[in-house]
Amino acid sequence: MIEARSLTKRYGETTAVDGLSFTVRPGTVTGFLGPNGAGKSTTMRMILGLDRPTSGSVTVNGRPYADHPAPLHEVGALLEARAVHTGRTAYNHLLSLAATTGIPRRRVDEVVDLVGLRAVARKRAGGFSLGMGQRLGIASALLGDPRTVILDEPVNGLDPEGILWVRTLLKNLAAEGRTVFVSSHLMSEMALTAEHLIVIGRGRLIADTSVREFVGRASAGRVKVRSSEAVRLAQLLAAQDVTVVNDEDGTLHVTGLTSDRIGQIASDNAVTLFELAPQQASLEEAFMELTADAVEYRAPGGDGRPAGAEEVAA
Repeated sequence: MIEARSLTKRYGETTAVDGLSFTVRPGTVTGFLGPNGAGKSTTMRMILGLDRPTSGSVTVNGRPYADHPAPLHEVGALLEARAVHTGRTAYNHLLSLAATTGIPRRRVDEVVDLVGLRAVARKRAGGFSLGMGQRLGIASALLGDPRTVILDEPVNGLDPEGILWVRTLLKNLAAEGRTVFVSSHLMSEMALTAEHLIVIGRGRLIADTSVREFVGRASAGRVKVRSSEAVRLAQLLAAQDVTVVNDEDGTLHVTGLTSDRIGQIASDNAVTLFELAPQQASLEEAFMELTADAVEYRAPGGDGRPAGAEEVAA
């Protein structure tokens, strides 16, 4: 279990993490999300004792990371896959970690097989691809058979087979009762992997909830409508507190009206409907909506809407 209480980190006049409190519980894959510059990396570094909090505290399994007598057996972490001696082989890199922490050689062989590096275990890590480096980093994190696993962007550089492997691995670790805390910018993958989310922006907590509740909040009041008279229907639906987005294919996305009310308006005006259904937002859409005010770096003109979509103003 990871417990952060009023965790704060300042660098001069800049506040990277601001009064952050959350709990990451065992038995669940917890996703850690936030825009660039939100404070995710700083938070992870404080969890691992690499940065000292300005104020507040964070513990792993009841203790600060540095207070654990055998930290690799408590916490396995991957923050930077390239943090290896490039002249060592993958096997020797793991063996050196094991030798300095009392981990038997047989465990090195186990994790080499677990991450699929047996064929290249005797090759120098400096020649590894990004994906192979990720696998070696995950092997290092799992070397001590830890109760808590912290991974930052673990699928970065992996092919589809590798991404599926990481997804299955994380779910299996959580099913074994371990605490799994993972950061990623790949929303589609996080939607398939995580059960719970901690979302931060500008160093502050935005959401601490299940994936289902997070997406459901963004989906509330959204309706998908298809009609042969999409432009006319959009004009009929447009009103105060109602937003209608018209895709290039004529599909309307309506916020602020129920399906029943849209159907009644269409019927009253003899508009034929081909489809009328509540719309489920994707995790990416929910994330963009909830963190819109917390984005520090935004592309010019970026509003999060699909290309070619136009909004019908009230």
